[in-house]
Amino acid sequence: MTKLRIIGNMTGNSMDAVDLVLTEFDGDKMKDICSFTKPYDKNMQDKIESLRVAVYNKTRAEISALPEFVPLHNEYVRQIADCVNEMCEIYDIDKASIDAIGFHGKTLDHNPPSKAKIDGTLPYTLQIGSGKMLADLTGIKVVYDFRSDAVMNGFDGAPLVSPHNAHIASSEGDGCYYNGGNTSNFALIENGKAILGADAGPFNEYTDAYIRKHTDLAYDENAQIGKNGKLNTDLLQRLYDFGRHYYETALPKSGDPAYYHKTSIFAYVEKNDISLQDAVHTFEYFAAYIAVQALTLIPQNINVPNRFILFGGGWKNPLVKRSFEDLLNGIGCVLPEHTEQFTALVKRFKQSPQVLNSSFGDYMEARLFADLARYKLQEKAWEIPEIARGGKSVVCGIIAEPEENRNGYDDMVNRAAKGWQADVIK
Repeated sequence: MTKLRIIGNMTGNSMDAVDLVLTEFDGDKMKDICSFTKPYDKNMQDKIESLRVAVYNKTRAEISALPEFVPLHNEYVRQIADCVNEMCEIYDIDKASIDAIGFHGKTLDHNPPSKAKIDGTLPYTLQIGSGKMLADLTGIKVVYDFRSDAVMNGFDGAPLVSPHNAHIASSEGDGCYYNGGNTSNFALIENGKAILGADAGPFNEYTDAYIRKHTDLAYDENAQIGKNGKLNTDLLQRLYDFGRHYYETALPKSGDPAYYHKTSIFAYVEKNDISLQDAVHTFEYFAAYIAVQALTLIPQNINVPNRFILFGGGWKNPLVKRSFEDLLNGIGCVLPEHTEQFTALVKRFKQSPQVLNSSFGDYMEARLFADLARYKLQEKAWEIPEIARGGKSVVCGIIAEPEENRNGYDDMVNRAAKGWQADVIK
């Protein structure tokens, strides 16, 4: 079987960094060759956050007409290209040996079918990032715009990671693969196949944003702030109430920072004079709390595994990880309205829960997009459980080859942005 060497790229909702990993695929066997991370500065984070507000609920044409859009889009893609080029230089990688870059783009708005159905709206998802421009700047083929195919076929478009978790289960075993990033998501893998995949809710979202707002730090490394605080149960209740509509939506579902009312939460914290330490402690506890609350929504006809395989940087926070383990074992503060749910979840475990760190964990999301690119290059369907159960077979992504003297870029906004249904009819 032909080996493929693919660079995977991810820039998460928090815009904390550009993450890259070069992975070699030999069938479903995979090996990471090297990796690279470059943090974004606060100026770039602020500009992206402002753009997120400006593009909300807008169509492709409306977004393209915004005066700030093209300059910021180009800056974003150039920074990713610079990182790819820098990684290749540092590790002495011959670009000719790389088959493709798997490029996710930057998500700025998300109205998936699970939410649109409740709201009575049409589903869409918005990612920016021209694959053509990235191909031209790096000289490497780019596979991108993966979410569009999923959304246009009735899936939420995120999380896309469950088939990738199934691929690595051959070495790490079955279980619940849980990602702790800006948003948390999980996939249930049984007999080497993905059974269910869903977003849970905010994970690093509140903590990172609040720390950046009130300190010079980027995040709460080793819970150095949170460990000195106490759980504020009133804030815990308020956190749940602000996102209740989303948290109680049935699985599978897909989340977005806009659902969690970050601005309102921070205003509540400041109005009530909650200390930095207590606020961060409570945000970190809530990350674990919502990760467990989402598990209580697993349908009764699906087994809840007792093995939890963790990946994503958020789990490196010891307060979050310990709270997650405690709640899985029936220990810790639970809101009165959830006592019955959490107790029932503990009873569903056939054995005491095991919480393990994935050996593939640090660059799981970046590698996911390398894996997705591999499937597109081979024209293989990405086996999202919900799509497969619906009898559909969906190949995700489009391909851009590097060109010289290209006359502009028409792919700065993804295909499934708001209004895509009208474009399909045309």
